[in-house]
Amino acid sequence: MATDLIDLTGHEQVVFCSDPDTGLRAVIALHDTALGPALGGTRFHPYLSMDQALSDVLRLSRAMSSKNALAGLDHGGGKAVIVGDPTRDKTPELLRAYGRFVETLGGRYVTACDVGTYVADMDVVGEQTRWATGRSPEHGGAGDSSVLTAWGVFQGMRAAAQHVWGEPTLAGRRVGVAGVGKVGRRLTEHLLDDGAEVVVTDVSDDAVRSLLTARPGVRAVDDAWALAREDLDVYSPNALGGALDDDTVEALRVSIVCGGANNQLPADSPGRTADRMRGRGITYAPDFLVNAGGVIQVSDELQGFDMERARATTTRIFDHTLEVLREADAHDVSPAVAADRLAERRIAAGRQRPWLPGDPVGAREG
Repeated sequence: MATDLIDLTGHEQVVFCSDPDTGLRAVIALHDTALGPALGGTRFHPYLSMDQALSDVLRLSRAMSSKNALAGLDHGGGKAVIVGDPTRDKTPELLRAYGRFVETLGGRYVTACDVGTYVADMDVVGEQTRWATGRSPEHGGAGDSSVLTAWGVFQGMRAAAQHVWGEPTLAGRRVGVAGVGKVGRRLTEHLLDDGAEVVVTDVSDDAVRSLLTARPGVRAVDDAWALAREDLDVYSPNALGGALDDDTVEALRVSIVCGGANNQLPADSPGRTADRMRGRGITYAPDFLVNAGGVIQVSDELQGFDMERARATTTRIFDHTLEVLREADAHDVSPAVAADRLAERRIAAGRQRPWLPGDPVGAREG
């Protein structure tokens, strides 16, 4: 099964990592390095089997190729998974062992935080490799990536508003934000400052209470299903993946869907769901297009982090989103298909002048 998966996905390199002394079991997948070194986070998760871990890392690394290409970054797609329960199995020794494996790839893979790993973990990984980003400012990193992730989602939403209503603003619109953790909370702040009316929900009562205390003009509903049935202009998923299941899409009465959650479309039928939204007149801003602020931030660390420069790059998500939405209309396809096609074109152009280890990151145009 594992070999078949690798053959089918066309990855450049898949590395299995094992360190008996620390209990490390990990997989690093490099999908494509035509544009530059593969960049993508390290996920720490209690997979039921290595086949399951392999399937996930192949899917995630392929998605990173599209995300990085659409963001205009000189990076290919990569991802890593560590098998285990992060609350029980994560130790400094295990993270250092993982960092040594990353270092052996010689810069072909640049890692960062993902589900189950945090800034403090990248500081430890970075003790053993030059290729760990998402570190704390004290260790030369940029810290919390939710700042630019939320800013990028807001820019994508502004672009969708421009495309649908002719004005790049959410002023006077009602936006439903599902999930008000780090990204959703910051996104809500941007929307309120822009003049939007915001309705929120979150599985954490504390997160909702904290937001309502700080911004009493926000209204909360019980859960994501209740939010999906609200009379909204925009629905914004910012929590778990798979948010746009059939029932949710059928319930939505919105013009735009745009949020920061990864993998919003169902894994078994993403194209069908994207087409269903398009058929219902809903403009979908693909998640891997609009939530690239975090990866833009960690990429900037490789040049010596500069917030102004990284924010300017993230702001261009507005232009990238407009391009995708116009391409979708011009070719009568869903924005998800249009985004994939644009990413594939940039990657194909990169193959005409491929990146090689030792080439400077950030040297390409566009």
